[in-house]
Amino acid sequence: MDEIIRKYALQNAIKFDGVANPGAVIGKILAEKPELKSKIKDIAKKANEIIKEISQLSVEEQKELLKKQAPDLLKKQKPKEKKRELPELKNTKNLVMRFEPSPSGPLHIGHAYVLSLNSEYCKKYKGSLILRIGDTNPEKIYQPAYELIKKDAEWITKNNISRVIIQSERIEIYYKYMEKLLDLDKAYICTCKPEDYKKLITKKEPCPCRNLNKQEQKERWKKMFNDYKQGEAVVRIKTNLKDKNPAMRDFPVFRINDSEHPRTKKRYRVWPLMNMAVTVDDIESKVTHVIRAKDHHDNAMRQKYIYDYLNKTFPEAIFVGRINFKGMAVSCSKTRPLIEDKTYTGWDDIRLPFLEALKRRGYQPEALIKYAIDVGISLNDKTVTKEEFFKTINAFNKDIIDDKSHRYFFVKDPKEITIENSKEQDLELDLHPQYKKCGRKFKTGSNFYITEEDLASFVEGKVYRLMDCINFIKEEGKFLFHSLDYKKFKDQGAKIIHWLPKEETIKVEVLMPDNKLIKGLGERTLNNLKEGEVCQLERFGFCRLDKKHKNKLTFWFAHK
Repeated sequence: MDEIIRKYALQNAIKFDGVANPGAVIGKILAEKPELKSKIKDIAKKANEIIKEISQLSVEEQKELLKKQAPDLLKKQKPKEKKRELPELKNTKNLVMRFEPSPSGPLHIGHAYVLSLNSEYCKKYKGSLILRIGDTNPEKIYQPAYELIKKDAEWITKNNISRVIIQSERIEIYYKYMEKLLDLDKAYICTCKPEDYKKLITKKEPCPCRNLNKQEQKERWKKMFNDYKQGEAVVRIKTNLKDKNPAMRDFPVFRINDSEHPRTKKRYRVWPLMNMAVTVDDIESKVTHVIRAKDHHDNAMRQKYIYDYLNKTFPEAIFVGRINFKGMAVSCSKTRPLIEDKTYTGWDDIRLPFLEALKRRGYQPEALIKYAIDVGISLNDKTVTKEEFFKTINAFNKDIIDDKSHRYFFVKDPKEITIENSKEQDLELDLHPQYKKCGRKFKTGSNFYITEEDLASFVEGKVYRLMDCINFIKEEGKFLFHSLDYKKFKDQGAKIIHWLPKEETIKVEVLMPDNKLIKGLGERTLNNLKEGEVCQLERFGFCRLDKKHKNKLTFWFAHK
């Protein structure tokens, strides 16, 4: 009975973060042995005793015990993943979508949400995904962002970018479309003072520039390139001046900007505003579906005016609410000065929610893709705390990396102990409890390293076990060899701990999410890892090997 109770108690505890539910355990026992129903009181009493005992162990220690007693139950621990799917789209033949960040910095977790939605739809319908860099505002450009954005976009979409467009390379195309609109008498060049124009448009009245003939408008258009000064003239699209929404009335689409552009220098001074550049690029690229934040609804309607004037089919619009990431700096403009003044080490600083940092910690693109699909297409705005966000993506990431991450011993704040009369052994432990047997060789004697925390927890007279090694007991302040067999520990043991032999260790440091460095020792098998590989340091967490030094390994912590 004890064996049956223990295996199901371990299975249930592993499933629920180390804490077993007595009712669920008893249910499993009776399902296997219905004849034990007559002994339900005895079973319940014993189950509570065993559950209390195993609750003192870490989840990894519980897994080790279950692996030895009933490995078939351990293999069944992965719950069936709930199927998450994006809602169907209409008119998906020859689907083309686009994602348009501005080059003010690299991509962050907010970008990852929208870009992942675009990418997954393109995969679903075998469509094309365009990465379009919106760089028509010279003052807000961070030149390294061009390459950073491309690299981040390829990573998060798993190389699903079909084409990259840079708007500053397409200025002449925007000019041609502007000339078409002038020919159609759907645009005009306004030289009114902003305050005068605002008074008129508020009263739903046209400004004097609106009704000038086409020839005069074209002359004014030419003057924008040489004669007018910055701020003296803008191009406006003619719309319904009686529209209830003032934002829809004769909105601007071109302005003069004499600032030097990082890429085109002083070649251009007449620049398209966002709605003009976006509309032209969407038409030219044959974009069929657009995912927009719902606060871009007015911009979508402005763009539709231009589509209609040019007799083009407007793309299917998919609106989503905004995600407010509370406690995380997702603003490039606010983060960049902090990098420049050395508050942060770079865009990949471990404290930042930028993709560069998450990738360096060992997060996989699939985890962020799953997060995007989990949030889905919703008009509701959301506030997500740092804790909530990482709890979710940590769970997704663990599902992805757990099966392929090798296990290793790491002892932080190491303290040396001598276990008197300990047997010399040549041990070989598993790199993974299920998928990679053997591969970790140890030669042990009497001297071991354990954590300072474990050392402080020992109680006189209790039996402890160095995992997969030996059992020992503390008596009169000394550590004495007890036995080798795990079964002798199982019946009266207090705790299983991780360890390292005094010899055959390597210095290890782990950079934590709060930028603190934890130092310790690791098993020499860690030397077999390559930079960039993710592993699990047992009882510590999943980490990515960031740098191999001559006599030290530096890891970045991902999560438990």
